[in-house]
Amino acid sequence: MKYTNIVDMHTHSDHSFDGNDSCMELCESAIHSGAMAIAITDHCDIDGADLNVRDLCSNQFFETYKVKNIFEGDILVLQGLEIGQGIYRKEETEKLLRDYDYDFILGSLHNLENMEDFYFLDYKKYDVNYLLEKYFEGLFQLCEWGAFDSLAHLTYPLRYIVAREKMNVDISAFSQITDAIFESLIKNKKALEINTSGLFMDINDTLPNISFIRRFRELGGKYITIGSDSHYAKKVCRGIEQGMDIAAKCGFKNITIYEKREPLLVPIE
Repeated sequence: MKYTNIVDMHTHSDHSFDGNDSCMELCESAIHSGAMAIAITDHCDIDGADLNVRDLCSNQFFETYKVKNIFEGDILVLQGLEIGQGIYRKEETEKLLRDYDYDFILGSLHNLENMEDFYFLDYKKYDVNYLLEKYFEGLFQLCEWGAFDSLAHLTYPLRYIVAREKMNVDISAFSQITDAIFESLIKNKKALEINTSGLFMDINDTLPNISFIRRFRELGGKYITIGSDSHYAKKVCRGIEQGMDIAAKCGFKNITIYEKREPLLVPIE
């Protein structure tokens, strides 16, 4: 590894609906990759009709607490959650975060309200620019609410619109709203995620890419988290070094981890 302070702040165990490996296996893989910390951030798409939030969180919280103790001294295990669509269920989300003492919360939007995940949409039936406008407006609302620590994969829909469907999007048309998102993150002392999963997909770039990270920094952004968004143990820490390269190129001296919802700066070295 090029860097000594490797951390992966976005991983999914088999507690996620699309996860594959145990928390134990994720931690073992992170140690093998030389990581000093891993956050296990399973999906909690809180607007999901088939999701039993209480069962998910009680089981996942117990297992992450167990591995946290098992691997103490070998790697710092951070108990996390990726809460999707929290703005559609604010009271339920806020109660959940009171009930469970998580270290780290990712905030994300995988779908617009009462719609399917962007993964499943037939984009021939939609005005793509309208979808993106509503998506970024939703992210802005999420940031203003602020019930999370780091904003996950800012450009998530581009995985499917641009990379899979090969549809052209002038992303600069949304610069006003993305600037508002960054300003809200900065005001509320929240982090922006560099999600490295796109490096290994058709989009062949981080989510968001370096231009957004640079803009976040220009506006005064302080906190950056980096995560692989791995759904397999063997993919934990993939792309983290490239993410750290991007953070450094944009002027960040540190990346951020969270313990008990408090940001801790880790030097990029």
